[in-house]
Amino acid sequence: MSRLAVVCGGSRGIGMAVSRLLAARGCRVAVVSRNEETARACVASLHGVDHMWFGCDVSKEAEVQTTFAKIHTSCGAICYLVNAAGVNKDALLLRMKPEDMVQLLHTNLLGTMLTCRAALRSMLHAQGAAIVNIGSVVGLKGNTGQSVYSATKSGLEGFTRSLAKEVASRHVRVNLLAPGLIHTDMTAELRKDEGRRNIPLGRYGEPEEVAQAVRFLLESSYITGQVLVVDGGLQLNM
Repeated sequence: MSRLAVVCGGSRGIGMAVSRLLAARGCRVAVVSRNEETARACVASLHGVDHMWFGCDVSKEAEVQTTFAKIHTSCGAICYLVNAAGVNKDALLLRMKPEDMVQLLHTNLLGTMLTCRAALRSMLHAQGAAIVNIGSVVGLKGNTGQSVYSATKSGLEGFTRSLAKEVASRHVRVNLLAPGLIHTDMTAELRKDEGRRNIPLGRYGEPEEVAQAVRFLLESSYITGQVLVVDGGLQLNM
């Protein structure tokens, strides 16, 4: 039977590109998204059959537990988990609302912790099991006006490395992918010309390029606890 890949935040941006690539490579894909309409549309566009979608807010533990129980029951053991769900609200710390801080922390950091925890028992029964968490180059370098967002993504590095140590003996690999400026809804309002000047390769990345790096980490059987930066060289100028 083909491998089951769960992609959280899999209906838009980088997550959708990952869903499409994994489906094209023969995986059964379970798309998890807060927006059920976009999740359904994404699944309808995937190559092959037997793909499924699930509505879930990853920041809410009860929803995560219920959703992953449904996935395990209806789809079988999870082989791949990709955590691409995330939100961003930029502001200087002195202007950041506490409720926005909580939302960022709960979705970007706690949400990944909850989905990993919910998926792991299922993944222990799959051969070649792997997790890829999506961080950000901002989490490695920091950026003005993104202190809270940066903290959530930086937290993913410590979480990923620690979890990789915890589950290596059970043959589950865990890695972090840190994209730079990628053409998605999240970067739609940025000043593209200014951004390009800071990127040595001279352009924003495409979601499909990030998806290729995710696939590499999922399929590389001797890589765990690592951070792969996909940013066109942006961090060199940060």
